[in-house]
Amino acid sequence: MLDFSLAGKVALINGASRGIGEAIAQAFAAQGATVVLSSRKQDAVDKVAQAIAAEGGKALAMACHAGKAEQVDALFARIQAEFGRLDILVNNAATNPYFGPFIGASEEAFDKTFEVNCKGYFLMAQRAAQMMTEQGGGSIVNIASIEGLTPSPMMGVYSMSKAAVIMLTKVIAKELGATNVRCNCVCPGLTDTRFASVLINTPEIHDHYVQRAPMGRHAQPEEIVGAVLYLASDAASYTTGAIITCDGGTAV
Repeated sequence: MLDFSLAGKVALINGASRGIGEAIAQAFAAQGATVVLSSRKQDAVDKVAQAIAAEGGKALAMACHAGKAEQVDALFARIQAEFGRLDILVNNAATNPYFGPFIGASEEAFDKTFEVNCKGYFLMAQRAAQMMTEQGGGSIVNIASIEGLTPSPMMGVYSMSKAAVIMLTKVIAKELGATNVRCNCVCPGLTDTRFASVLINTPEIHDHYVQRAPMGRHAQPEEIVGAVLYLASDAASYTTGAIITCDGGTAV
């Protein structure tokens, strides 16, 4: 029997206050994991933790800006103090402050995008990998985007940052495979979240994206969770370096 249970595991999900991150946190808790929820705002992750606890799950919420090393260090110090281990990391936090042509992107927009989408993933994965190698293994799942595979109009800087996430995944998989630390990547297509609300609520943009998808629609956050759960669980014990698209066929 395949084992998708996360019972007894400790899982950190960053960007867990809403959207895909929140859906992943709820699913992991339902599968028995103790979930650590991080996001930049404490009240936002507190709400998710309270909802999980109300359903009988175990959750710890702690504010953390993934692009700030001192905040990441404080988060991992608390995880070590509270649980003594970390079995799963899901890198999910993302930002896209600039929507427009590459030639018009400001340095500030570039820096902010890469601070959260790349540096944040790097810092989180590095700290998690250190813990996981010491304890004998673990699973890192990076949430990238199909934009990291093929850029869309007006999404150039974001696309570059997500391409970097895909390469980070491959680097970790190759370097840490022998330590039983697995690293994989999920690339969602257009998904109905607050993050993507402008794209979804602007008809001409939404139609452009949906017409590229053979399934002819955008996704709901819950539709991304299954791939993440598989990669996080022992069912994927021989899977590392994989790039899984959840995009309705857009990247085909």
